[in-house]
Amino acid sequence: MFDKLESIEKRYEELANLIANPEIINSRYAQWQQYTKAHAELSEIVSVYRELKKIEQDLKEAAELLSTPLEPDFKEMVNLELKELEEKKKKVTQQLQLMLLPRDPYDDKNVIVEIRAGTGGEEAALFAAELFRMYTRYAEHQGWKIDLMNTNFSDLNGFKEVIFLIEGQGAYSRLKYESGAHRVQRTPVTESSGRIHTSAATVAVLPEAEEVDVNINPNDLRIDLFCSSGPGGQSVNTTQSAVRITHLPTNIVVTCQDEKSQHKNKDKAMRVLRARLLALAQEEQKEKIASTRKTQVGSGDRSERIRTYNFPQSRVTDHRINLTLHRLPEVLTGDLDEIINSLIYFFQTQQLQQI
Repeated sequence: MFDKLESIEKRYEELANLIANPEIINSRYAQWQQYTKAHAELSEIVSVYRELKKIEQDLKEAAELLSTPLEPDFKEMVNLELKELEEKKKKVTQQLQLMLLPRDPYDDKNVIVEIRAGTGGEEAALFAAELFRMYTRYAEHQGWKIDLMNTNFSDLNGFKEVIFLIEGQGAYSRLKYESGAHRVQRTPVTESSGRIHTSAATVAVLPEAEEVDVNINPNDLRIDLFCSSGPGGQSVNTTQSAVRITHLPTNIVVTCQDEKSQHKNKDKAMRVLRARLLALAQEEQKEKIASTRKTQVGSGDRSERIRTYNFPQSRVTDHRINLTLHRLPEVLTGDLDEIINSLIYFFQTQQLQQI
């Protein structure tokens, strides 16, 4: 690990010199921008590594001090400092191990989120709408932009399906573990006897794919045009602006109808299609890896029940990490950082154990 950290620090210093070179700034500006970006990407890990080296130097000095005759009170103070430094070294070393893990190449991507009502009929559709609000509010807290791609309303204005794009730096790195089955336990508005029901909705978080990430042959597409519809299926547009694209080799079907422009709907449908094809390729790659090592960590299988939202107890439980929070209202208004940070730490630790 330390040889790699030394190499990173050396490269960081080389980049600092290149950034400060007037010749590069004046005559090779594009290259200078690349150096600046690379330097910024290394700055955090170099800062933590230098902190570790400072701790090790302090430990060495404290140990040398203990080897000399000391007053009892001063010796006790040095021993206490030594203990604190050892604990700090342990934490910083673990932090560096996590920072050295192979980086997910899609972490900086925007995400396409697909939420669908599962078991539970109308109540599941209403819960899907609450999940949509939860994620859009979280995105707003992060300063990210939201673009609605497609909606399919239920009779009570819940969502049978809603697809939306979240644009923002690191969106996929923060939201990728949200894929799966989300379960809700509460008394539905449609329940007259007051009984608690269990319903579910599925969430899929896909990294947005660029055209260079996924090659789509136009001959593999069937494109159908139709009039868009609103809640209950009624037509809301007399022109054929809604678009349905079928990818024939995989039979993936994408529908977009929220825009009045046929061109915009087609563009959005293609973005969703590219994301689904990229996700399909990722799943195929994971299956190949799983077949060779037998277990697959953090697969994000959408059939897994990952989280329960219990309204009577104001409780949210993430079953993958056994995390329970008794502040459901705050979570549903987008306060997801504690859950997301815990998930990231858990899966990174799992990844470390595989090395």
